[in-house]
Amino acid sequence: MNIMQMMKQAQSLQKKIKDVQEDLASQEVTGEAANGKVKVTFDGQGKFKSIKLTPEAINPENPSSIDTDSVEMLEDIITTAINQASDRASTLMEQKMKSVTGGINIPGLF
Repeated sequence: MNIMQMMKQAQSLQKKIKDVQEDLASQEVTGEAANGKVKVTFDGQGKFKSIKLTPEAINPENPSSIDTDSVEMLEDIITTAINQASDRASTLMEQKMKSVTGGINIPGLF
């Protein structure tokens, strides 16, 4: 195999990886706990998208004591914390991978 064929195959593979990543980013995966009282959604790449809570998840003894604004505020606070932790983890992973690759950006690796 000559160098031109190898480069062509590498470019083709890079495009396929990009296409798969884009497809995964558009997919949604949902998990539930407590009989559906807590639902979390991630994209197909494993990135957090949202959390939904029912009043029963917050106060099972008296769910009517929980108003919609309180539920939304708690969902927002949890979302912010998860996104912050995810961003920090991504930055850490990128730093560690760059130290291994010598700073070379390898598509699909990070």
